[in-house]
Amino acid sequence: MTVPKLRTPDSSAAFLREGYTFISARCDRLGTDIFRTRIAGRPVVCMRGAEAAQVFYDGGRFTRKGALPPTVVHLLQDKGSVQTLDGAAHRHRKAMFLAMMGPEAVTRLREIFVRTWKRRVDSWGVDPVVLHGEAHWILTAAAAEWAGVPLADSEVDARAPEFALMVNQAGSFGPKNWWAQLRRRRTEKWARGIIADLRAGRRRAPADSPAALIAAQTGDDGAPLSEDVAAVELLNVIRPIVAVARFIAFAATALVEHPQWAAAFASGDAERLQDLKPFAQEVRRYYPFFPAVAGVATTTFSWGGHTFKPGTWAMLDLYGTNHDARIWPDPQAFRPERFRSWDDNPYRLVPQGGGQVESGHRCPGEAITLALVEEATRLLAEGRYRVPAQDLTVPLTQLPSIPRSGVILQAAG
Repeated sequence: MTVPKLRTPDSSAAFLREGYTFISARCDRLGTDIFRTRIAGRPVVCMRGAEAAQVFYDGGRFTRKGALPPTVVHLLQDKGSVQTLDGAAHRHRKAMFLAMMGPEAVTRLREIFVRTWKRRVDSWGVDPVVLHGEAHWILTAAAAEWAGVPLADSEVDARAPEFALMVNQAGSFGPKNWWAQLRRRRTEKWARGIIADLRAGRRRAPADSPAALIAAQTGDDGAPLSEDVAAVELLNVIRPIVAVARFIAFAATALVEHPQWAAAFASGDAERLQDLKPFAQEVRRYYPFFPAVAGVATTTFSWGGHTFKPGTWAMLDLYGTNHDARIWPDPQAFRPERFRSWDDNPYRLVPQGGGQVESGHRCPGEAITLALVEEATRLLAEGRYRVPAQDLTVPLTQLPSIPRSGVILQAAG
């Protein structure tokens, strides 16, 4: 079997133009789950599907080092973070994140989020609000408190836009990305100050809080994390929680476009509320989050008719895998009921990556994402809001995407 190679000399423009559907459209056209092309002048192997996800995530075949443009890495992870590590160093650091995100911690974050949501909603008044932006504020406040570094409202006003920019501009280039980089440096300075104060005893945080755990964390060599790396990891706790604002906006869109689910959740019926988790899972599957994930091969192996050698750059199509008709019947339909009997296969549902949480690079915060989307869905369904006429289109050509209006809500009179 010969792996198809695109005829175009470079696919950068097409990838930026087509966005989330770039890989899957070509896989469909070529009748394959793997093809070769160039992006930014660099040879790349594009892959799609559950089998590809298992190859990508299992067996330590790929590293994240050198897999993404530096501008993306700096905004979303930065140097020394857990996602840039491999092997024993990665497992050691990952254990810290797993320790801080157990069931009790997730329950506590749920409670903080609901309380913060209600307090923020009380301040809305009668003027329309943009839910995506409001969710950034709510999530920043809730995440910081949960992490052990509570913020005054004025501090949330300053920090929320900085965390939002890290996600919103990750797919941008030029001045917008530069501005986001500059704002991130300011946020890192704030986080370094927190780590320094915790280590010096000038500040206290609960012993089991993320901030305290990170400040006390050592590397696999037994030495404390540098102040810079510890600050980056503190941001890597808060930023992904703030990024859930995108899923909350998508959940609100789904409630508007599928009002039967809003009515079911508003009823308060215990049996119907059991569908909150399937609804949240379908939001994660159906709507676009990350388009793809990239890796660099560390060993020689073969898959799909292609021999990967060390240094081979590969991209796994996350959006396309979540919309693969072989996995998801009628994938373009929003159907939460498909998750009522979901088997938690780690290679089929991959909006935040795939594989095993404990040993691989799968996001350790998926339980947090689900919990927050469930609570936001319930609060939105129970709330008394008007949804003015607006454009809720989700453009698949925009990276990352969001409903065009940001989801405008107005308190019902």
